[in-house]
Amino acid sequence: MRPAASLLAMLCLAHVAAAQEPTGGAERPRARAVGVAPGVLDPGSLNAITDVGGVEVGQVTLRRWDSVRTGVTAILPHGGNLRTHKVPAGVAVGNGYGKLAGTTQIRELGEIETPIVLTNTLSVPAAMAGVVDWTLSHPGNDGVRSVNAVAGETNDGYLNAIRARLVEPEHAIRAIEKADGDRPEEGAVGAGTGTVAFGWKGGIGTSSRALPGEPGGYTVGVLVQSNYGGLLRVMGVPVGEALGQYYLKDAVEGPGSEQTGEDDDPGGSVMVVVATDAPLSARNLERLADRALLGIGRTGSPSTNGSGDYVIAFSTAEAVRRTPERPDEGLATRRVLPNSAMSPLFQAVIEATEEAVYNSLFRATTVNGDKGTVQALPIERVLKVLRRHKRLE
Repeated sequence: MRPAASLLAMLCLAHVAAAQEPTGGAERPRARAVGVAPGVLDPGSLNAITDVGGVEVGQVTLRRWDSVRTGVTAILPHGGNLRTHKVPAGVAVGNGYGKLAGTTQIRELGEIETPIVLTNTLSVPAAMAGVVDWTLSHPGNDGVRSVNAVAGETNDGYLNAIRARLVEPEHAIRAIEKADGDRPEEGAVGAGTGTVAFGWKGGIGTSSRALPGEPGGYTVGVLVQSNYGGLLRVMGVPVGEALGQYYLKDAVEGPGSEQTGEDDDPGGSVMVVVATDAPLSARNLERLADRALLGIGRTGSPSTNGSGDYVIAFSTAEAVRRTPERPDEGLATRRVLPNSAMSPLFQAVIEATEEAVYNSLFRATTVNGDKGTVQALPIERVLKVLRRHKRLE
């Protein structure tokens, strides 16, 4: 069959069910369950972004034939009408080789008015269309004529037949409608179904930190879509080097050195979504987003030229939402945390981001896809390295 005909056949059969591989993390442990617990702060009860009250996550996973490995992950700041009850938000960019729709309005107005949807690179338009359709059909939005849909991506084109563009608006809508406050499934699921991190299988990961009472008692939750490379570090230990898989290995050890994975090119991307119940202004949410990138750096990312590293941070606090009852007319008075209260939140977001990445790797299973197979992170070998460095709890 010629390539064009093959692609047409795939598109025509997009909704045909096929044999499914195990999804998410199957029986693989989360990082903390085996002693990998970075930082000094405790997680929330779920150790997930949904520890922040009101935040919901929904996911749709597409696994078809031997070539489609992709999906959608939707994050809702709250379960109400986001178009009429906007939340303050900030955006940070580590390296801008990516597609994150909706950022200019977030930076201009400092708020989010739709769910945040993650998918693959070529499916951002479809995801945006789904967000727009969902928003326009939401009760109370009959007069809405403008929607700033927020959609981000990483490129899953190694495991996924990305050019087929099988993600459709209805998948984004379904992910939004499936969203709930449970701990999200992690690993090869949703928007992380076909991603690769540090040469191993990446995916969706989440974590949280709960501040003690004296610094405010606030919660910070993080969700990541990991699909980037570099020199994997776990708890400060150079695990990638110890396992013989890291960026620039050929340059350092010479051509012909055995590379066990696919991380000779550290391009790729990472999407980070940060939620907090601390009453923050958009400006301080942008500062919080900046610190999440330090957490990505702790895992070994050099934020290379071909990487799209983005963070969206928002606050769910009622005091800082813009609602029909509190429109921006005349002088607006809102009680927000001062700059001097931000440092504990900075620590929390760095720790939660680091652990979310570990969870995305620990929970991901080996996946066979369009152009080959990406192995799951060898957890026992990682733990052996960490024990040697006395870094396990």
